[in-house]
Amino acid sequence: MIPGPAGSLQILIETPDPQDTRHFAVVCHPHPLFGGTLDNKVVYTVARACEELGAPAIRFNFRGVGSSAGAHDGGAGETEDALAVIAYGRARWPDAALWLAGFSFGGAVAIQAAVRVRPDRLIAVSPGVMRLDGPDVTAVRTRTSPWLIVQGDADEVIAPERVLEWARTISPPPAIKVLAGASHFFHGRLQELRQAVLEFLQADLPA
Repeated sequence: MIPGPAGSLQILIETPDPQDTRHFAVVCHPHPLFGGTLDNKVVYTVARACEELGAPAIRFNFRGVGSSAGAHDGGAGETEDALAVIAYGRARWPDAALWLAGFSFGGAVAIQAAVRVRPDRLIAVSPGVMRLDGPDVTAVRTRTSPWLIVQGDADEVIAPERVLEWARTISPPPAIKVLAGASHFFHGRLQELRQAVLEFLQADLPA
């Protein structure tokens, strides 16, 4: 448990052995009101990819989920939760660069948080782009951090065309990986998701 803006936040830290603390990762989970938790398999897959490259990874429960205090706040409070977790990670690994990621609702939260924390790498998996029309949208669309969007073209929750249309408004554009036939939760496709994340992050590592 760490202090958060609405009370204590439940976090889970996994540190690989050997550990390479040139980077650390924070991964945001999907919508709390629809069963999203830090144990979501997409969140786990993304975090595990970061760990494969030696980076400690933090998964956490947004306010009101699991043992985290507070109640769902529609995205604004959850962005503050993510910022608190990132601040914890930066204090724990002060020389490490941030890899920030999120899935679905958590993808939108990660994108919004990235405006303020400027991660070295940003990963948004099936991001809830319909949530990105607030006051930070201009800053989101002119961000400088390299980032990746992974999207299934059979997503039954978030329209793939909406995500891709939104991504085309970003300058410079994010890298986009579309998995043909993949659903929102990437059933049977988690290894392809993992590989897309690994390839993107490996570009941030010395040879």
